[in-house]
Amino acid sequence: MEQHRTRPPQSPQSQPPRRGTPFPPQAGRGGARMTRQGGAVRSPRNAPPVSPLVRAVRRFPNPRLTGLGSGLFCAASMFALACLDQLLFGASLVVYGVLFLPVCALTAVWVRRADLVTAPVAVPIAFAIGLLPIADSGGGLGGRLMGLVTALATHAGWLYGGTLITGVIVTVRKVRLMSRRAAQRRAAAAQAGPGPGPRPRPPAQPQRRTV
Repeated sequence: MEQHRTRPPQSPQSQPPRRGTPFPPQAGRGGARMTRQGGAVRSPRNAPPVSPLVRAVRRFPNPRLTGLGSGLFCAASMFALACLDQLLFGASLVVYGVLFLPVCALTAVWVRRADLVTAPVAVPIAFAIGLLPIADSGGGLGGRLMGLVTALATHAGWLYGGTLITGVIVTVRKVRLMSRRAAQRRAAAAQAGPGPGPRPRPPAQPQRRTV
């Protein structure tokens, strides 16, 4: 007698896909990546292009200085720039004032958030310290002080301009910090949900009249 061969039943995973059955999405070069929660992450190709200016700013160092550290940085930078000004430009106060502005901006950007108020105070002190090597002196301590006061009086515009730049940057950072904290508080309140309301009072029972 002839025996008919019987094929073993195939599992649904080993069966070839039928026509018209969509294949599961796979992460390729052009596709979107899937996260563990099932959400899709944007492909790098879909990201907006970054300008060269933004890339240069991101590569720039971004330290966080304390109030004392920002003051020391500003004072040391202005003193070093004043000595360089004396060697290269013959103690030009205009060059010193121009170099003072970017130092003020860096001081306001690099100071940490907790010490933002100290930056506008440290900038004028650093300006006065930097004037010591290039101020005209008639000899002695008194002549040095008179030359310093004269330089401050005749070139106060640079001092006001640098202080104004520092104040504007610090104010913008403070406003952004406050708005960010407010947004975090709103997000935390939204996640927590509404709190339990006041308990309802029991209905008042009618009083019985006694004759």
